[in-house]
Order: sequence, then structure tokens, then C-alpha cells
Amino acid sequence: MNTFFCSDNSREAGEDLIGSASNYQTYILIECPPPWTPEAINSRWVPENLQMLVKEVKREKLPISFLLISNNSSHKVEQTTLMIYQKKEGLSNGYHKQEFCLRNIEQVATVVKKWLHGGIDCEVETSTTRDILICTHGSRDRCCARYGNPFYFHATTSVFSLGLDNIRIWKSSHIGGHRFAPTAIDFPEGRYYGGLDQESFKSILTRTGDINSLTKVYRGWGILPNAIQVLERELILRHGWDWFDYKVTGKIIQQPLEEKIVLGEITFEKPDGSVYCYQAKLVKDEAKAMKIKASCSATQESVVVNYKVDSLWLASTKLATCSK
Repeated sequence: MNTFFCSDNSREAGEDLIGSASNYQTYILIECPPPWTPEAINSRWVPENLQMLVKEVKREKLPISFLLISNNSSHKVEQTTLMIYQKKEGLSNGYHKQEFCLRNIEQVATVVKKWLHGGIDCEVETSTTRDILICTHGSRDRCCARYGNPFYFHATTSVFSLGLDNIRIWKSSHIGGHRFAPTAIDFPEGRYYGGLDQESFKSILTRTGDINSLTKVYRGWGILPNAIQVLERELILRHGWDWFDYKVTGKIIQQPLEEKIVLGEITFEKPDGSVYCYQAKLVKDEAKAMKIKASCSATQESVVVNYKVDSLWLASTKLATCSK
């Protein structure tokens, strides 16, 4: 019997999670009860018209991620929740949400097609301000079942006990990073987390506690390129939980072909309107390179090398002006 679990292996090796968040322009979240097949879109309850649409989007290589989601009520209700999270342009705090309440999952493909061709106006208003997706896709990787399912249970309990009525917790199909299970995405920001426990999750929910605890569970912000996610974590540690109230944009300024050195930039705006731009030299940390199996079913190890912040400087500042 194979007793290898990639998540255990990654934790024991001390792998750094930062820089592993996926970077998509759009997330399309579709309520669909499990069980889900390894390729979730081929699951029993997914209609053919939706399967065809997903294949078409992949053929056209559009920066869209389709995810199946469910909660404890998904088997019981006579409706389907559809959410479309679209990345905001420029300085932003993440993604813009459009939510739809459909009679059944067969309607999803039609609504998404209309959205792709210019938008629709049949959204529903909700009091929800955050949707947190926890990967429980056990048929894709057994770590997501072993660690994702019990974490989902505890996460829903935590939200209830803290009285956070504006937060919904969802089970989700594959979001990447099996070896970081339990993994999660926090929308509408689009921040990725892994290796979560109840203490770190409570800090994320309430944005309280020791900010340095994020170094063990923060995978990065999906609106930023992977290398720039490393720079963002450095700025989080400097600014504390206040950082989560800032509007941010980031980019790679220069990246030589060998990709060992990256010149990156993050610009952010504080609630008072002041704007700061930091630039940094990021280098691949060869000294901490490790061989790791990316999933429980991987037959070979992959070499993982993360970037680190070599130097960081304030490039420009625009302070807010007070109007009389």
C-alpha cells in the first residue's frame, strides 16, 4: 500500500509556499455537488453544454479558471449558484464579483456565453463579502481529501462561532498546489493559502494576530505575477494587517532570459490616497533549492527554486493632499 502523501513530504522538507498562487484574469465558480472526477468538468452532474464551453475556452487559451464548488446545502437546494470573479485593472484590491442564482446547472453555459460576449444584467444581490474556497478534490489528489475535507468542516465551524455571517465557505475542485493541502483561495481578493490550521485560518478571517504567521501559510496573491508575489509578502510583513486595506498593482520590470534575477515593482495606494512605489531585485535562492514530488501520484521529483528579495527600495511617493 502506498502511504506517501505529498503534503506531508512538503511540510517535512520545509518548502516555502510563496509564489505558488495561480494568476488568472477570471474565475468562474459553478455550484455542483460532488463526487467530482479527476477532471472535474467531466463529473456526473456537469451537463454536456458546459463541458463543451470549458473545452472551447481552453482551446482559445483564455485566462479563465473554471472551478466546481459546493457546500453542505448543495445537494438539497433546487437552484445553482454561479459566480464570476473578474480581475480589476490598475490599482485594486482583487476581483470584481458577479453572482447569479440559476434554476439549474444546465443554464450555466448560456449565462457564461452571454457574459463572454459583453456581459449580462441579471445578477443577484447578496450580503456576502467573502467567499473562501477550500480544495477537497480527493479524486485529483488524495491529500486534498485527507486534509481538505476535515479542514472544510472546521472552517465552517470557525466562521459560525466567530459570527461572520458575511463569509461563505465552499468546497472546491482543484485549485493547484496539492502538496500544500489544505489549500484555499480567499475571494474577492484572490489570495491563496496552504498548509492551513485553525489558528492561522482564524487570523486570516479576522486579520488579527502575529502577521509573521503568514510566512508559513501564504502562497501569494493571484493578481500578481509569481515572482512579484514574493515581493508582496515582504511588504505585508513590513506593513502588517493594514496592507490588506491597500489597493495594489505589481509587475515585472526586467527579467533576463536565464530568469535567475528579476527586477520587480509594486505600487500601492493607502486608504488616505497616498501612493507609494517600491522596486526590488529578486534572485533565485539556489541555496534553498529542493527536490519534491508535486503530487501524491507523481513518479518523479521536481526541482523547486524560489525567489527571494535581494534588495528593496522606495522608488517614488505621492502623498495625499488635504482639501479645505
